Amino acid sequence: MFPVLIGTVVIAGIIGYASEKTGFTKNGIIPSIIICVGGAFLFYFVQIMFHIGFRSPGLNAIAASIGALLIVPTHWRGRR
Repeated sequence: MFPVLIGTVVIAGIIGYASEKTGFTKNGIIPSIIICVGGAFLFYFVQIMFHIGFRSPGLNAIAASIGALLIVPTHWRGRR
């Protein structure tokens, strides 16, 4: 369980960094990594509690990170 959590954080950090470097988002490197890690943590614990998600923890981390990058910045961008 603990290695899966560490792997989830690492995958989420890589996706956050890569999304910033490729121009997918324009939040800044640190905010993108924080958004990805937060989304991956949330999805990881939801998957543990309710068994919702893919079989592979890596796919769960990727899906949660991309989903968080799409939802969080666009949610706050409309309020400015």
